[in-house]
Amino acid sequence: MSIKRKVDFEYIVSDILNNEKFKSLNKELHHGITRYEHSLRVAKYTYNVAKTFKLNTVEEVTRAAILHDFYNDIDLDDQNSVERLHNHPFVAAKNASSMFKLSEMQQNIIETHMFPVTKKIPNTKESILVSLMDKTAAIYEMGSYKLALKLSTALIFMYNILTINR
Repeated sequence: MSIKRKVDFEYIVSDILNNEKFKSLNKELHHGITRYEHSLRVAKYTYNVAKTFKLNTVEEVTRAAILHDFYNDIDLDDQNSVERLHNHPFVAAKNASSMFKLSEMQQNIIETHMFPVTKKIPNTKESILVSLMDKTAAIYEMGSYKLALKLSTALIFMYNILTINR
């Protein structure tokens, strides 16, 4: 990301990054990293694509992208993993709208980012963009996490083999 884009991105999301509840996402595991890091990655991907395609909604879509997973595990504490998968977009939208002013489009972006897992359909190109960027980031993160896990396991195995022979 160029310096100009980096400064512009930081300006767009600075109030969100300084929000205490959003900062708490840095303690929530998600795809082998934190939910904070994941949300930031999705927002950066979204911002860059929106800028590249000269969307006139760059600020709006970027802000919604960073808020797409704006929930803590305790917000869904009483739910099993399948229920969490289906319900977290709506909890994230509720949390986001309680702390930030959201447009209808931003509300739809957050609520539909898990389509087709959730049945609510994205109704704008921006909603589809964030959904795709979320899936792209998740694939990257899970791939990186699983590769690191496999390498760590292999190294531990090799260490054990080498030390057993002594």
